[in-house]
Amino acid sequence: MLSAEHIKAAAAEAGFDLCGIARARHLDERERTFRRWLGAGRHSTLSYMERNAEKRFDASLLVEGARTVIVCGVSYKSALSEGYPAECRTKIASYAACDDYHVVIKDMLRDLSGRLRRRYPDLSGRAFVDTAPLSEKSYAVEAGLGWVGRQSLLVTPGFGSFVLLGELVVTDEADSYDAPFGGEGCGGCRACVESCPGRAILDNRTIDTSRCISCHTVEREAECGIDLDGWIFGCDACQSCCPYNRRAPLHANPRFDMRFDPRSMTAGQWRALSEEEFVGRFGRTPLMRSGRRRIVSNIG
Repeated sequence: MLSAEHIKAAAAEAGFDLCGIARARHLDERERTFRRWLGAGRHSTLSYMERNAEKRFDASLLVEGARTVIVCGVSYKSALSEGYPAECRTKIASYAACDDYHVVIKDMLRDLSGRLRRRYPDLSGRAFVDTAPLSEKSYAVEAGLGWVGRQSLLVTPGFGSFVLLGELVVTDEADSYDAPFGGEGCGGCRACVESCPGRAILDNRTIDTSRCISCHTVEREAECGIDLDGWIFGCDACQSCCPYNRRAPLHANPRFDMRFDPRSMTAGQWRALSEEEFVGRFGRTPLMRSGRRRIVSNIG
């Protein structure tokens, strides 16, 4: 049986700011909410959301014999997370100014897994970072890390929503599990709803992806007529205004230091980049997901 105390200590040693432990149970209520969102067509062109819907909320369907979901979080808040000057037209979400978090967090999870296996040699399971059909936010709430805010993101009491998640789903039981986070801390605040340029935030704490700037600039080509509000990759508008984010500390893990500062680049400098220069400067960042041509085409 796994020691919850040891798991959390190992997660901190691997560089995570948060760690919660949940049972690998079927989160049926959250699945129903998700299926209603799909049924309403709010995922628009993100058809991949329809695949493996049943696996998203039942970790045992992803890992045979799963008993425990170890949910880890790390802050990436930087000075960039606090917002851009109003006149800036080449804005990039702050997570994208760092090394690609998929790579970094997967490496951190390997570190955590290695630490656990030194004590539990027969430990079996898998690591997940965003790309697999596992509802990270749902299991993070189940593991007591925070609540789903109005903007549909996980909000944590100490680090706000500028938090990236990764999970270890393992077949061993833990000696204790965290209680699911009770309630939510948004109260009557609607800052994120009012700050969203595309008015994409719905009343039921979900997103209309057809109106979400981040979806238009990262997930698919921006449609003609969509005002990107100066964002050329991602969007932090619903986060920079959040009171929890405003008082959250800057990130402590140096692996999330910015590799470049978008505020120092003009539209002309972006357009002047050759493909070789683009790869040389941004090849380790999430910007590679879109590529130079598409990012430049988003400049208004």
